[in-house]
Amino acid sequence: MKISKETILEKDGYRLHILPSKKYKTINIVAKFKAPLKREGITERALLPHVLQKATNKHPSVRSFQAAFENLYGTALSSDGSKKGENHVISFRMEVVNESYLNDNEPILEEAFQLFHNVLFDPKTVENGFDPEIVEREKQTLEQKITSIKDDKMSYANLRLMDHMCKGEPYALHVHGYQEDMASITPESLYNYYQQMIQQDMLDVYVIGDMDEKDVEALTDRYFQRSGSTNADNDQVSVSKDVQDSSEIIEREEVNQGKLHLGYRTYTKFGDDDYYALQVFNGIFGGFPSSKLFMNVREKHSLAYYAASRFESHKGLLLVFSGVDPKDYDQAKSIILEQMEAMKNGDFTEEQVEETKEQVINQLKETMDNANGLIEVLYHQMLSGIDMPAGKLIENIRKVTKEQVIQMAEKIKLDTIYFLTSHKGGEK
Repeated sequence: MKISKETILEKDGYRLHILPSKKYKTINIVAKFKAPLKREGITERALLPHVLQKATNKHPSVRSFQAAFENLYGTALSSDGSKKGENHVISFRMEVVNESYLNDNEPILEEAFQLFHNVLFDPKTVENGFDPEIVEREKQTLEQKITSIKDDKMSYANLRLMDHMCKGEPYALHVHGYQEDMASITPESLYNYYQQMIQQDMLDVYVIGDMDEKDVEALTDRYFQRSGSTNADNDQVSVSKDVQDSSEIIEREEVNQGKLHLGYRTYTKFGDDDYYALQVFNGIFGGFPSSKLFMNVREKHSLAYYAASRFESHKGLLLVFSGVDPKDYDQAKSIILEQMEAMKNGDFTEEQVEETKEQVINQLKETMDNANGLIEVLYHQMLSGIDMPAGKLIENIRKVTKEQVIQMAEKIKLDTIYFLTSHKGGEK
């Protein structure tokens, strides 16, 4: 699989990544702001993308702001916050039609860069803060989002697993913020945090599509430079706890279906030599419909509505999710633990290893076929300090042996078993 060479340039206050590609009919611009995960300011950080996407000083009303995007042939803007190890990353994504496909010669790309600049660097302000109406409205929206997590029992169970498993580690912090912080956030305090983020966060800007590299470089120089910001790497090194004994937590809510989630420590992160073995391990264990968890917990014993696993690349965690009837807790837990033992004992075939490697490779190719997916893969590499062409990534997955998968399984330690059940379920 061939991907155009990524050009990385250190700029005035940001790092520019240019990916020329004739594959896409649009041009994608992505800005990623990274800071260490901290309890202080985390709710402001969760709130900011929503506020920034509502108005700018140049387009101060909702109507004029939306019209600015519509005038650029429906250019789209989106954002989200995520945890990458012990770091908090806010991503802003803009997708612009490629002007070469248009009949007229409108400078669409430059106008898009200018609009992106306004969103990030010139948001609507009133006196010494953001617009109070926008802040209040977005606070209410975020508060609803936080409270709604409890209604989504799968997400809530995963949140509680992290609360217990990573207690005292930055990774336990809630990336969407905390309800109790809302009252103290004012338009002025949020604007102060915004200025700190804009000036101090590590900023990476990605541009991918069919464009002239020199033109893109000139545009980013004009619209993304942050004079005075050193853009020094603020990476917070991930905590890796040595597990002596696992813990078992049972919590009760009004639920019909119990949520049985298990957290393991893999001691392997993106960029490590055995990371590729972890990808194959996860595929056989619980990553695909052909996996041990799916086939044994769900299909063979009909104990779970779903059973799957995934790993956290920058934190070194493996997480198992299953939805079970509260009365089946002990049996389901035993069968899940048995699947991990089977992996450690090499109870899988060479054929399964080969099939899973192909599934992992196909998944990777699918991800990289999408512009934003490709940017995520490259950003993972940037955070890990490794530079690996797509072909090399695939080659490393193909090289994984059954023995390496077993060695990976032997490294993995159970940290926490978490069960969210009904008031009568899961009795000990």
